[in-house]
Amino acid sequence: VLNINVGGKLFQIAYKVAAQYPITRLGKLALYTDPMKKLQLCDDYSVQENEYFFDRDPSIFHYIFQFYHSGVLWVMDEMCPSNFVEEIEYWGIHLKYSQRCCRILFEEKQDELNEYLKIQKELEAELEPLGSVEQFEGKFLGRFRKMIWNLIENPYSSVPAKIIAVMSSIFVLISIVGMTLSTVEEMKHKTGKMCIEQLEVVCAIFFTSEYLMRLIASSSFKKFLRAAFNAVDLVAILPFYIQILFENLDEGEMLYHEELHKVENVSKLGKVLKLIKLMRIFRILKLARHSTGLRAFGFTIRQCYQQVCCLLLFIAMGVFTFSALMHSVEHDVPGTNFTSIPYAWWWAAVSLSTVGYGDSVPDTVLGRVVAFGCISFGIILNGMPISILYNKFSDYYAKLKAHENET
Repeated sequence: VLNINVGGKLFQIAYKVAAQYPITRLGKLALYTDPMKKLQLCDDYSVQENEYFFDRDPSIFHYIFQFYHSGVLWVMDEMCPSNFVEEIEYWGIHLKYSQRCCRILFEEKQDELNEYLKIQKELEAELEPLGSVEQFEGKFLGRFRKMIWNLIENPYSSVPAKIIAVMSSIFVLISIVGMTLSTVEEMKHKTGKMCIEQLEVVCAIFFTSEYLMRLIASSSFKKFLRAAFNAVDLVAILPFYIQILFENLDEGEMLYHEELHKVENVSKLGKVLKLIKLMRIFRILKLARHSTGLRAFGFTIRQCYQQVCCLLLFIAMGVFTFSALMHSVEHDVPGTNFTSIPYAWWWAAVSLSTVGYGDSVPDTVLGRVVAFGCISFGIILNGMPISILYNKFSDYYAKLKAHENET
């Protein structure tokens, strides 16, 4: 017999049993006749005891030992998948020797672990600060740039940094309120318009100063420009300067063109300016920089994009299916709103979302049956992803909050 000592526990395997699996480590140990080759397969050898020593986990080797006697590799749920795979690879045993039921469950557990590790790595990258102490070492004015970076980017570094973070959020809210008030008819008069414009100038100056300080203090310009939050900051600033540029172009056009052409140009330019002003709504995304909840929500959507896309696909299928059914049973009713399938899309979308505005309703009994089916399908559909999204959101939020508390 082969005397095998694994981590202090002694096992005995017959040579002929081990030789049945010649590609495994113990199979080679049983077949080799050269002592030097045998010593390469084990960690140590006792001449007196004729015992081969392996510095491995004896608890997992118990399943390896059972495999040589039964020919089946049993996999237990309580074992760590990574550790188990590492051990069976060392002993040269393939997972194919396990039962199909064990193998399926083990592979599912292994996939779950790999997915967890992948998400954990991405979450750590999300939490990893762009400017760590090491990244500023050896750089021009490294200490000063690190101090500015902490002041602007890390609100937990000092009290002034916290004040700047609060001020940034306040300016975002003021800017959004100003943009909202600019659409009110009473605020379009000269005095109100002037106040809103001055407020916009102050907010734009603050956001520009904040962005430039981040840009100058960053340890790496490439990483800075690739960061999502910095792209949001840039989108929040650009509409103000593009608006000024277009207004100056408008004044230049008025000097050199005829009246009719000038009116057409002003009309086109007005539409462009409205679109540019609307882009200021993206400033609200700046709140995510200092909001743990918004960051966790964004991370959840990124991780669950497959489930979200699947939900949107089901909604689209439901809209097309129930709108076609409703049109087929209601199109002959006098005065119906379901004159075509595209006209029924809005009703189907509203019914699937269980909102039910009541602006379009079926008149026939069969139409109401279709409507009931649409609403029931919407309830089931909307309830499916809620638990998945909420559980992942709460998990990511807890991890982000724990990191902030640790910081």
